[in-house]
Amino acid sequence: MDPFQIKARYVDIKGKSIFPAQITIHDGIISGINPINKLPNDAPYILPGFVDSHVHIESSMLVPSEFAKLAVVHGTVATISDPHEIANVCGMEGVMYMINNGKTVPFKFNFGAPSCVPATTFETAGAALKIDAVKELLKKDEIKYLSEMMNFPGVLNGDEEVIQKIKAAHDLGKPVDGHAPGLRGDDAKRYIEAGISTDHECFTAEEALDKLNLGMKILIREGSAARNFEALIDLLNEFPNQIMFCSDDKHPDSLVSGHINQLCKWAVAKGIDIYKVLQAACINPVEHYKLDVGLLQKGDPADFILVKDLKHFEILKTYINGQLVAQNAKSLIKPQRANIINNFNCTIKEASSFAVQATAETIPVIEALDGQLITNQLLLSPKVENGYFVSDIDKDILKIAVVNRYADAPIAIAFIKNFGLKEGALASSVAHDSHNIVAVGVDDESICKAVNLIIENKGGISAISNSHREAILPLPVAGLMSNEDGYKIADAYTAIDKMAKEMGSGLGAPFMTLSFMALLVIPELKLSDKGLFDGKKFEFV
Repeated sequence: MDPFQIKARYVDIKGKSIFPAQITIHDGIISGINPINKLPNDAPYILPGFVDSHVHIESSMLVPSEFAKLAVVHGTVATISDPHEIANVCGMEGVMYMINNGKTVPFKFNFGAPSCVPATTFETAGAALKIDAVKELLKKDEIKYLSEMMNFPGVLNGDEEVIQKIKAAHDLGKPVDGHAPGLRGDDAKRYIEAGISTDHECFTAEEALDKLNLGMKILIREGSAARNFEALIDLLNEFPNQIMFCSDDKHPDSLVSGHINQLCKWAVAKGIDIYKVLQAACINPVEHYKLDVGLLQKGDPADFILVKDLKHFEILKTYINGQLVAQNAKSLIKPQRANIINNFNCTIKEASSFAVQATAETIPVIEALDGQLITNQLLLSPKVENGYFVSDIDKDILKIAVVNRYADAPIAIAFIKNFGLKEGALASSVAHDSHNIVAVGVDDESICKAVNLIIENKGGISAISNSHREAILPLPVAGLMSNEDGYKIADAYTAIDKMAKEMGSGLGAPFMTLSFMALLVIPELKLSDKGLFDGKKFEFV
């Protein structure tokens, strides 16, 4: 690669200064940063590229190479990526699939070793990663950390395998990510003292402040379903060295709209010091996870962005290892051929399998909360017809089902409030973390049709309306991702999301919210393929 120079307003984040400079890049490395006297009035700003400090690539419904193609447009040069979604489906083969596909493009994926596969023993997953597999992964150079330790009861109770996994990471000098929603006081202290360094699940400033004061690093999350920016961003003023930005789970349409650059824009608009904002977006993830990602210093890899200003963060160019990968809102990453792996072994269902006999006057109901992964538990009187519990459209209490996708088994049924559907049903094989099929709808026939569309395609998201309109976005890679063009999938997702909202859902991201209704490690009430589960008591209802 021939040497080249860029003249721009150099943003020295740690030195808290901005000055005109000529930056020289040679063989993908910053070889010189020289102050100069003058620049044109419209000269861009140059700063390190953005890093998403915690993301499940699978939630974009795109393979890593396509995720990268979209992300670089927004100035993202690297991610801290937990592949536990595909690991729950395909095990070690799934983790290696993500690593190898990510290597086909100029982008810096940094994967973790999934710590909780399966997430709990209260659901059916497609694979398990025991201590020997986790140790094998942690030894790989591509694996930078132990992924989110969701089994916080196991940490607090000293579960032998949990403690061994944490120790294995520490022995190799690799950090351990946390996942402890709502954990406070002595329990939070014990969890952190076990050697867990981050948490991205704080949904109140009070909880985050507790953990920050105990030395933990807090990731401010703004994804497609969980959005904690507003609740937590003011903490950046006081704790600039302990805050990072992340998306966690981001659907393809959302990724087309923006990424970490959006959080920077919103934080600056709130009056937060620009250097603190960029510390969180660029510096802290690289230093915490010891990444091979440049910070725009002499001798660093040439991973940087040119932006029009430090207010709106309009990305003009993105460079990775000195290679121009995006320019003027256009990705320059070429599409790569992606093969298909999967684990899908259930057969077509009958509508009668979704019927539930009425056995009580009141039942526990999941209350979904827009923009949150947590739910509430309500005790409500269900609607009964001909001796069976049925959806109550007027009260917005709808039937929800989880179908085992790895084998034919009895279907788990419960009820959920706040989905808002007035007709039809939605279904998805993206159902954290075991990725069985989750569906919600107004009647058994519609729910069954939506589920069968998923089964016929061996994965995807589907919608069925009363007008017999059917829509399916196939996700053949592990039932989680498409191997098609990222922008094409974003358009297809936008269309099916619009259809769900036309069917009555008032949720900001109906399919993303649906995908978390089977995530047992997030309180309070969730549904697995084995039954209704209380995430606070960690037991079936």
